[in-house]
Parts: sequence; C-alpha cells; structure tokens
Amino acid sequence: MIRLSETSLPIKILIAAVTIIAAIVLIYIYAGYDPAAEGSMFPRCTVKTLTGLDCPGCGAQRAIHALLHGHILEALRLNALFVIELPLLLLLALTSLFTDRFHRLRRILVSRTFILILLATIIVFTIVRNLV
Repeated sequence: MIRLSETSLPIKILIAAVTIIAAIVLIYIYAGYDPAAEGSMFPRCTVKTLTGLDCPGCGAQRAIHALLHGHILEALRLNALFVIELPLLLLLALTSLFTDRFHRLRRILVSRTFILILLATIIVFTIVRNLV
C-alpha cells in the first residue's frame, strides 16, 4: 500500500483538486436539498428508526444544511458534537494530505490519547443527548 506521505507533489495536488471538486458538489447538494424535508433523498438514521434513540451522528446532515445556510445556532441544536468536531475532521484531512508539513499536528490527531478522549466525548455526548 502506498502511503499518501510518500506520493509526489503532483499526485497530492490531483488528490486535493478531486477532493475540492467533490466537496463543492456535496455542498451544492446539501445547500439545495433539505435533508429534513418529507420524501428527502437523504437516508434516515437506522438507530433512530429502530430504537427511537439518537446516535452520535443523528442530526449531522441537517446540521450541515443549517451551516451552509449560515444558521450556526440551529446546527448546534441539531448536532453540537458534529459542529464542534467538524474543524477537527477538516484538520485531519489537511494533515493527511500534507503529512510532511504537518507531521507533529498529525501525530497528535491520531495519537491513542486523542482518539480515546474523542471516543469518550462521543459516548458522553450520546448518553447526555438521549437523557435530555
């Protein structure tokens, strides 16, 4: 398996370009179609459908839609954890693409301690959101 950090700069630029184009297409879809609308093309959460409980990802699609329309408080209401961790996900993607430049930060983001803290946060968030 070829590691992204070992690939040449033109390949990294190509990967970045494809990622940006895919992101633009997804942003267009999320901005144009409301995932909360009746008959929406977006899938419903299986955990919520089967158990009635919110999983950690419940509301993330609607939160993305709200963020794209500038409704930050609405996005936080729908899934605060996702909104707060979205910058971390973007940072992780950036450090994955440019490992040679951001190797220290990448080491922190993929460290066992950081992942355990993140996992504990997700578990606590899931429990609290279903109790409140």
